[in-house]
Amino acid sequence: MPGWINSGYDDYTRRMPPDLPLLLTEIKPGHRVAGEDGIKARQTEAERILTTLPAGCVPVVLDERGAQVTTRELAAWLQGWMAEGVSPAFVIGGADGLDDSVKTRAVKLLGLSKLTLPHALARVMLAEQLYRSVCIIKGHPYHRD
Repeated sequence: MPGWINSGYDDYTRRMPPDLPLLLTEIKPGHRVAGEDGIKARQTEAERILTTLPAGCVPVVLDERGAQVTTRELAAWLQGWMAEGVSPAFVIGGADGLDDSVKTRAVKLLGLSKLTLPHALARVMLAEQLYRSVCIIKGHPYHRD
């Protein structure tokens, strides 16, 4: 990842409270052969993602067609999962998108924007929104309506 992506993500990771850490697991993308439609690459990546998801997690897949929620709604999702004692695992696909097998495993599909975003930028945006959501939950003044 470019340095600015790592720097942005790391900044929000450091801001998270110790009881709600952001943990990043990077999956090697599937190899796409020039001239192919990327189906094999997505399937390979899907196998890697599905075997890496933590047991008992709540998979949340980022998809441009997913629910467009407000930050307060995202905070409510997080608060509900915290109350249930489960951890969300947010899945961001690679350049070719995600295979349907990953999407069907998801408890929720989340759209950060109707715009098509590069997966690296989506990582930073998601980290910021998770931090903002935690600030809402904890009554911290970072979020302003």
